Amino acid sequence: MNNQKLPMRIGVGIIVLNEKNQVFVGKRKDNPTDNWQMPQGGVDKGESYINAMKRELLEETSIKNIKIIKEIDSIYEYELPDNLVGIIWKGKFRGQKQKWFITKFLGNDSEINLNTKHPEFIDWKWIEPKLLPKVIVNFKKDLYLNLLTEINLVID
Repeated sequence: MNNQKLPMRIGVGIIVLNEKNQVFVGKRKDNPTDNWQMPQGGVDKGESYINAMKRELLEETSIKNIKIIKEIDSIYEYELPDNLVGIIWKGKFRGQKQKWFITKFLGNDSEINLNTKHPEFIDWKWIEPKLLPKVIVNFKKDLYLNLLTEINLVID
């Protein structure tokens, strides 16, 4: 099948910073290797980016206590590698176009609970932003390099 005929999935991503400006990352349930990612997910039909962001963050991490620092202007996208097209998202999409948000976590770590209704992560941690491109799967590395630039604009 020609992957270019598949549409891109519309999604959101959330950069969650703690009081030390470390970034929240989770280890995916479906890829329990030593790769970590920030929370992200799809936008439902008729849902605003901001509502999708809050819903996805809650669904994946149980985090509610945040302050939005910045809605990143750019829409970032990534393509799935060929071996994952047709597997992820029931084979309906070839990648994602995402609106990203930078947020400050105002709660305590005890608020974070991955044991949600539909768990996506099996572990989580706070890391220094500069480590993001090193912990993500290869096909999202360019995306994370762009996001690192955005993070550095708000924490420097």
